Amino acid sequence: MTGLRFFASPRFWRGALPALSLTFVLLGVFWLQPRAMSYFGLNLLFNLAIPIALATIAQMFVIAVNDLDLSIGSFVSLVACIGATWLQETPLLGIAALLGCIAVYACLGALIYIRQLPSIVVTLGMSFVWSGCAVLLLPTPGGSAPDWIRTLVTYKPPYVPMPLIAAAALALIVHFALMRTSWGVLMRGVGGNEKAITRAGWSVLKLKMTMYALTAVFGILAGLTLVGLATSADANIALRYTLLSIAGVILGGGEFVGGRISPVGAVLGAMTLTLTASFLSFLRISPDWQIGAQGAVLIIVLALRAVVNRMEARR
Repeated sequence: MTGLRFFASPRFWRGALPALSLTFVLLGVFWLQPRAMSYFGLNLLFNLAIPIALATIAQMFVIAVNDLDLSIGSFVSLVACIGATWLQETPLLGIAALLGCIAVYACLGALIYIRQLPSIVVTLGMSFVWSGCAVLLLPTPGGSAPDWIRTLVTYKPPYVPMPLIAAAALALIVHFALMRTSWGVLMRGVGGNEKAITRAGWSVLKLKMTMYALTAVFGILAGLTLVGLATSADANIALRYTLLSIAGVILGGGEFVGGRISPVGAVLGAMTLTLTASFLSFLRISPDWQIGAQGAVLIIVLALRAVVNRMEARR
């Protein structure tokens, strides 16, 4: 009875919503296109989910400290341009540029905390900086991804497609780091109870800089993965990732305040949004309507979560 009571509890359903959303959309795809139930079909469906999932994890680090990054899409685009040009032609310059990007993100975290600036305003301004740098570096679409990146992202392991393995590994690694370690408790504590972290003797400034630096690290991984899949770059290649990353975090159970996040849910949310685009394509719906449909999926899941939260509050 205890087990059945747990499965009927609001807590279980709140945690299960991201997985149920992904399952529902996946079943819809299989119903419309039965050939997708194969190694090749699954690889094709989730091929672009990994860079979106990485960008979502990057956004999640910022949301965990009660901030919001409106520049992640343009940052991923810049990284893709660096990967297709400097990292290919002069690797040392490319690596130095990427390390510089991490330093800039850490400084942004420090600036926002010290001056108590709205993260939305600061990151919105940085989005224009990243986009401008990307256009200067690659005025027209082009460049080529380094061979080692293409080899890595197109690797085809036996039995299970690479995107599914990468998504599972990403979710588990970040979940363990943030949810199962004392370091992760401190990181999340900045968003949950900043005063308690300060009273315990920890530097909120350093912790916030670390979270912003991690945002840059995962943004870089997203950009390099994307350029490896696309084989070339464009200054506007990932602008949609800003909204997709925010939606992925919220769809996965994250909250804008309180440091409440779910790495596993964020990855599932990113995969759901990616799969929704494929589902709409099979329905022959214009790409112009796909963003709206993805937003509708987010609204439906949020409405269900509100119902679950209300049930939990009544108990």
